[in-house]
Amino acid sequence: MRSLSLIFGFLLIVNLAHASDERSIKDLAKALTGLASDVDPAEAQALSYTAHTTARRLKKEYRVVLNPEFTVFLYNVGLRKRGWCGHWAQDIGAELKKLEPKTLVLHWGEAYPNTTSENNALVITARNQRFEDGILLDGWRRAGRLFWCPVKKDDEYEVEQHFGHSGITMWRENMKWSAWLQYYETAEQKPKTASASR
Repeated sequence: MRSLSLIFGFLLIVNLAHASDERSIKDLAKALTGLASDVDPAEAQALSYTAHTTARRLKKEYRVVLNPEFTVFLYNVGLRKRGWCGHWAQDIGAELKKLEPKTLVLHWGEAYPNTTSENNALVITARNQRFEDGILLDGWRRAGRLFWCPVKKDDEYEVEQHFGHSGITMWRENMKWSAWLQYYETAEQKPKTASASR
């Protein structure tokens, strides 16, 4: 009886996670479509689905345990081959590049570069839209459950204030890595390295 209860509990958790992903996929596609009137809804749906499913797959491939920070520790001591934030951005970005988006643009964002608080993530904008007006995608932060929000509304990465939120984002575009994301002809090639503090 106890085994049956454990199996039922596990299946319930898996089902709830799947339902949460399905809703997030739909909501992200809607947010991406809302970036501009000329965004192709099918392209937005494909990018959303691919980003979510790739983040879940990478959680297994990276063998994430406990939380993202602990997985980075395991990477830093040589017990994992990948797992810091830049790896998530590279690997999700490589899958999104394969879609060769026409109405949306892939960018590489970094916050607090070259510090212990550094994070790297992807940002998607409409054509001719500013980086700051895009949608941030971060597979690392929630350990494989894709986090996304408008760049300007990411209160976890903003100029630090003593009281409340500043509303000033720390996310900046890394032009080298954005160029790699936007150059579709060599999707299998990656720049040799990005900062590896996370």
